[in-house]
Amino acid sequence: MLSQRPHLLLLSAAVLSACTVGPDYRQPSAVLSQSYMTRPAEATATGGTPVNLSAWWEEFNDPLLTHYVSLALAQNLDLAQAAARIDQARARIGTADAALLPSATVSGSAARAYQSVDTPVGQLLNAQPGLKRWGSDYEVNLQAGWEIDLFGGLRRQREAAIADYSATQAAAVATRLAVAAQTADIFVTIRGLQTRLDIANGQVKTQKQLLADVTLLYSKGAAADYQVQQAQGSLDQVQATVPVLNAGLDAALNSLDVMLGSPPGTHRAELIDAGSIPSAPSISDMGTPADLLQRRPDLIAAERHLAASNARIGAAVSEYYPTVSLNAFLGSATAAGTGTLFSGGASQMAGLVGLRWRLFDFARINADVNEAKGADAEALAAYRQAALRATEDVENSLSSLVNREAQAANLSHAEASLSKARDSSMTAYRGGAASFIDVLHADETLLQASDSRAQAQTESARAAIATFKALGGGWNPETLRTQQPSTPFSGGQIAAARAP
Repeated sequence: MLSQRPHLLLLSAAVLSACTVGPDYRQPSAVLSQSYMTRPAEATATGGTPVNLSAWWEEFNDPLLTHYVSLALAQNLDLAQAAARIDQARARIGTADAALLPSATVSGSAARAYQSVDTPVGQLLNAQPGLKRWGSDYEVNLQAGWEIDLFGGLRRQREAAIADYSATQAAAVATRLAVAAQTADIFVTIRGLQTRLDIANGQVKTQKQLLADVTLLYSKGAAADYQVQQAQGSLDQVQATVPVLNAGLDAALNSLDVMLGSPPGTHRAELIDAGSIPSAPSISDMGTPADLLQRRPDLIAAERHLAASNARIGAAVSEYYPTVSLNAFLGSATAAGTGTLFSGGASQMAGLVGLRWRLFDFARINADVNEAKGADAEALAAYRQAALRATEDVENSLSSLVNREAQAANLSHAEASLSKARDSSMTAYRGGAASFIDVLHADETLLQASDSRAQAQTESARAAIATFKALGGGWNPETLRTQQPSTPFSGGQIAAARAP
């Protein structure tokens, strides 16, 4: 019977340690619509090739855009900070793991003391023959302790740490999405401003030629002075738009360098030659709003924060119950001249079973539990609100994309028509069938249409980028789902996550 008691004690401890108080987590539902209200024409077409959301920037078929996005994902300093936060969260899992295991410390000391004759002890030693007022002491000890997690408080804390780690991973992915989208957005803005500058500079040349023609006619008495002044005024107005566009272009170029983790001006030479505005790819597969819960990393992060807050309720509830700890002490101590340090006579040991129970502190525990429940309710509301905001984000970006594309198409037609009208007005003016005012009006109208068309194309591409970001594009969800909490990967890996 006595030989069975150790086994019974171990079995009892195992049964008790399996008790985990507090609510078990269940992922909540989010009220979302079945489909999006706005769908691009390409999304309803059949036979289209789905866009690769994991690397959507490649779908723009602009090698320089792809290059800069890849460079930003490798060098951006916001991503470096996100990677560091992942490492911190992973370290907190290690702390929570260590709390579940026994701990041990080894200590040792060696001391040599000399007693003053002015003290009572020194006088006593000095008065006794054979006793010395100096001596040496040596001590080596091993101390071990283990808090038995009977009611699962420590396990709940570890559960919360793992959920926080997953949330940090997802937040890093969200940062990655933001960096990719912002880099692409800045690049498209640069191309748009360069296109508008080309239009303005081309109009400046046209207006200068028109002014030269009118001035020549005026010198021959075939044109009035007011026509010269009107031509000069129109030229000045067009020239006034160039500095504004140049200032915007400089700011965009500087912003791109900072996104790439470089000082302003680093990549300016690569972009000095104007390029066309990237055309937005067709979106043929958007999924449903429910897919956002698995696709958008900010929603994954919100859900993991909710799981962590749920686990902290259990950690708070565990304080209602007693805590049992086991402690042991084993060491050896001796003084010089009295024996060997590790001899049998120098050994010392102790064992202790500790019990801590906040029996008269339930008011504080109640407050802690209520605070944890309040934090959990807040996290639940935040998760559901984030889901609604994500759906709103997609709806707004889709609406912007559809309407900007329609605007760009209409303005392209308008620009072509007004270009013909301008040529016709100039021909009619030179033939005496139209006034100079007609020519200036045609030039001004064409300039406005061309500039508006360039802006609409820019905004259409930017709306496509915003749509990809809103849909959660820019990473492979399986990369995060397949990671096990017990074997987390580093922040550098998640910052550089790529589609397989």
